[in-house]
Amino acid sequence: MEIRNGQTITTFERISRVLFIILGALITAIGLEAVLIPNDIIDGGITGISILFSHMTGYSLSLFLFVLNIPFIFIGYKELGKSFAFSSVIGITALSMSTSLLHHIPSIISGDTMLVAVLGGIMIGLGIGIVLRKGGALDGTEILAILIAKKFPLSVGEVIMSINVLIFSFAMLIYGLKGALCSAIAYFIAMKVIDMVQAGFDESKNIMIISDHSRKIGDAIQAHLGRGVTYIAGEVGHTNEQVEIVICFINRLEEPELRSLIKTIDINAFVAINGIVEMHQY
Repeated sequence: MEIRNGQTITTFERISRVLFIILGALITAIGLEAVLIPNDIIDGGITGISILFSHMTGYSLSLFLFVLNIPFIFIGYKELGKSFAFSSVIGITALSMSTSLLHHIPSIISGDTMLVAVLGGIMIGLGIGIVLRKGGALDGTEILAILIAKKFPLSVGEVIMSINVLIFSFAMLIYGLKGALCSAIAYFIAMKVIDMVQAGFDESKNIMIISDHSRKIGDAIQAHLGRGVTYIAGEVGHTNEQVEIVICFINRLEEPELRSLIKTIDINAFVAINGIVEMHQY
């Protein structure tokens, strides 16, 4: 097959992106319809509001998921661009359709409320994380938070937290204190799983080491971990002493061995470790 200007690769990437977004929406829908909702536990954000409205009115969850997210798609288009809006339309539509099709699916688990919250949180976090990693969204809460944060002296995180405190407080009136607390636990777990999915399971780390034995540490890293290192000249601020800084990149599985290597060479070394979501070499 002839490839011109990378068009075939681009088309494949777009198809792959759409399929992953649909997969993420399906996993989220299963987490909602087969785990959380049958056990009177809700999610946060617009999804949580949709569940509450569906419970109070008797109308389908899929209807509220679609209708309540429509305004945020337009906001996302203006704030984050056409690609994000397109991906979000696919994701939200897939989620709405999936919840409708899976509405009568038997509950995967029931009875053990804590286990329900954990499993539901993991499934929803995995689904949403996949969609976010592919550039879309299943919930308009973050878009709303970005808009509010621009107009008021609040961070996006503070806005999201405030919205969810209100949602879970209202949930307490319907599902009781236990239901509201389990919903908050499920949401917290989902957020952690989302972070893990977005960062990737092969998360890289950027290591910066300041030591009087920088060359010895650098040689040990190359010999034992097989990682390349870079040396950067530096200067201590209060003494004007010249130092050599070692920079290297490792994956998180190599971190314990790296720490051990450094301690055997210079127990007084200063080590800074930063997580990297993605790393590419072009």
